[in-house]
Amino acid sequence: MRSPYQNLPRRAFWRTGVRNQDWLGGPTDLWQPKFEITPDMKVMTAGSCFAQHIARHLRARGQNVIDTEPPPRRMRPETAREFGYLLYSARYGNIYTARQLLQVMQEATGASPPPPVAWERDGRWFDAMRPSVEPEGLDSPEEVAVHRRHHLKSVRRALRQADVFVFTLGLTEAWEDVETGRIFPTAPGTIAGTYDPARCAFRNFTHAEVLADFLAFRKIALRNRLGLKFLLTVSPVPLTATGSGSHVLSATIYSKSVLRAVAGQLAQEFEDVDYFPSYEIISTPFLGQTFYDETLRAVAPEGVEAVMRIFFEGRTGSASPEVEAAPVAPRRARSDDIVCEEVLLEAFAR
Repeated sequence: MRSPYQNLPRRAFWRTGVRNQDWLGGPTDLWQPKFEITPDMKVMTAGSCFAQHIARHLRARGQNVIDTEPPPRRMRPETAREFGYLLYSARYGNIYTARQLLQVMQEATGASPPPPVAWERDGRWFDAMRPSVEPEGLDSPEEVAVHRRHHLKSVRRALRQADVFVFTLGLTEAWEDVETGRIFPTAPGTIAGTYDPARCAFRNFTHAEVLADFLAFRKIALRNRLGLKFLLTVSPVPLTATGSGSHVLSATIYSKSVLRAVAGQLAQEFEDVDYFPSYEIISTPFLGQTFYDETLRAVAPEGVEAVMRIFFEGRTGSASPEVEAAPVAPRRARSDDIVCEEVLLEAFAR
């Protein structure tokens, strides 16, 4: 052999791996899964807004997706989604950061979880850790506490039966309660509550912090479910707004670069962690086309289909049969066809 590159596969070279590919009809070799996900394996899903696409397509294709917090009987699907049901394996809403994921699991598996934080709006009360799941609010902080205890039991039950945990990393930016260190999915004053700079601080997590948070979560998860495997993705959806002081484009690139680097390191270091390149499929500028819609944020249906086709072909080695996707209901605060609190920040643009 004259060179170590001599017998590499087509995917190793830019011309054959990228330039000459039909990205709507191929490629089929972009992802080589580390481990098999069989139809009978129980999958737990969580993450930022884009993760809802993955959960919905997994269900539509017959995967055993866990749902320990289903909607009440006779509730219409569109109403259920409005109230945070049917999106993930429990009703935690969007989990944008690794720190938020860690804290949810610490709370769900801890002997004495911290008291809930209740935000008020027009006399109604909201769980600050998942403010979008009760769009009309609750009657009192005490009712928020009752709902949260039930929710945490559902999260714990989902974790303890999962075979694979699918998580989409979304953001590095977050808002933190100064006294407790708890991370909110959105800033107070966006959905409910009032922003007080003395009580709530902006955080922009570093690579080291995101990595440490996921490793701490992984330890908790394996303690509760021995043999659990982890499949990571990075959301290709740009930031709606940034609190960093940087231009939103620079802030987006920083956030996604950190998350992609963390996901790559985890996949390299651990046999039970795999990475699926949905971020690369949607966001790369080299494909000669865009998978975003006119907002340049929301992923167009063609992009979602391309991602999921490559995902299922990577698992099976051949094209998956066409399966009708689960119906998606119109709702408030949506980006494309997903529930997303972050898109509400667009209302503050001038």
